[in-house]
Amino acid sequence: MKIVSTSLLAIVLLGAMGAGGYWLGTRSHATPSDAISTPADTRVAVEAPEPRKLLYYRNPMGLADTSPTPKKDPMGMAYVPVYKGADDEAGSPAGTNQIRISTDKVQKLGVRTEAASLRMLGKTVRAAGRVEPDERRIYAISPKFEGYVERLHVNVTGQPVAKGQALFEVYSAELVSAQREYIIAMQGVHSMQSAGGDTLGGMKQLADASLARLRNWDLPPEQVATLVRTGEAQRTTTFRSPVSGIVTEKKALQGMRFMPGEALYQVTDPSSVWVVADVFEQDIALVKSGAKASVKVNAYPDRVFSGTITYVYPTLKSETRAVPVRIELANPGQLLKPAMFAQVDLAVGGKAPVLTVPDPAVIDSGTRRLVLVQVGEGRFEPREVKLGTRSDDTIEVLAGVREGEQVVVAANFLIDAESNLKAAIGGFGAHAGHGSAPAAASAPMAAAKPAASGHTGH
Repeated sequence: MKIVSTSLLAIVLLGAMGAGGYWLGTRSHATPSDAISTPADTRVAVEAPEPRKLLYYRNPMGLADTSPTPKKDPMGMAYVPVYKGADDEAGSPAGTNQIRISTDKVQKLGVRTEAASLRMLGKTVRAAGRVEPDERRIYAISPKFEGYVERLHVNVTGQPVAKGQALFEVYSAELVSAQREYIIAMQGVHSMQSAGGDTLGGMKQLADASLARLRNWDLPPEQVATLVRTGEAQRTTTFRSPVSGIVTEKKALQGMRFMPGEALYQVTDPSSVWVVADVFEQDIALVKSGAKASVKVNAYPDRVFSGTITYVYPTLKSETRAVPVRIELANPGQLLKPAMFAQVDLAVGGKAPVLTVPDPAVIDSGTRRLVLVQVGEGRFEPREVKLGTRSDDTIEVLAGVREGEQVVVAANFLIDAESNLKAAIGGFGAHAGHGSAPAAASAPMAAAKPAASGHTGH
């Protein structure tokens, strides 16, 4: 009996030892979730970092526009939040509107800058024109009395004539009658020399009136002098060219009758001509009277004619949206013919230096003009500028940039695209962040579980 009791006691002790060993084994392989369940560990895992201070919301396209509250731009993109003490999503330093790009990326993009500087703003305005005769050098020969063409001395249009050369002779009964009136009046003066008094004075007035009528009818001075000297009326009168030039129009025919004021000949002096050029509306503000011009014609491609702008017409051609500009130039050798087409270069520009930037530096969005100013190594600031006059390769800047500041002249569109892309990604990130706040808060818990699983595998 005693032996049986001892055996039972030994079995009970072995069972108790086995149960204790099993309980100790399960305690040594406890899971991390059991450890996190303690009050101290739970406080460490769930505790969130201190929230950042929100400064403002900036435009997602990199424009100089901020808002204290969330909003969207006209394209529907959300404004990007900017926090204190950190760079925002677009790479701009906090509290500024700058764009930050790494030095390596700046080199890869091929960014090149140039300083805004004062310079004379010169430009060449090109226009098409045509050669026209100088209106001040066109002369019409028109008798002031009725008569007949008695004889033609120049009978061909285009014939060159010298000043004073005879063109044609005319017969006029009125002219002959006026000459005879003068002769009779002068005879009366001579016959009344002894009478004196009012009678003699009246005859002198009649003779002077007859002579004045002949002069008013443009009777040649030499013919008037012959009439006074000889006292004989001449049947015909000769008309001469008032200037050396070309007969550009001839209506006179042998034996034809003409009326007072009818133009029988037209003589043009071609020693100086006009070129009337059509300057487009956007360039007309640059064109001033007195400026120099260079003229080329197809007939002489290797020759350049120099002229001066003498008049800017006050009218605009609605069909071509151009303003005529008159250029006066000498015509040596009469090379320039009326109605020739001409290519005109007008040198225009300001009289004083102005602040300018290269033309590629300006980004024109249609509603505003921007330039990228380099403010540091890899940092660029977009600025809205007010522009003035343009030249061939530079633009006057009225506001927005100071002299000496470096503006981007190459790859500025790539920088703009880079900043816009970052801003867009940041905007999407902001939307995602607003919708996933609970998930972000539980991130530490989710991160801890895989780590515990890995430990269990060991």
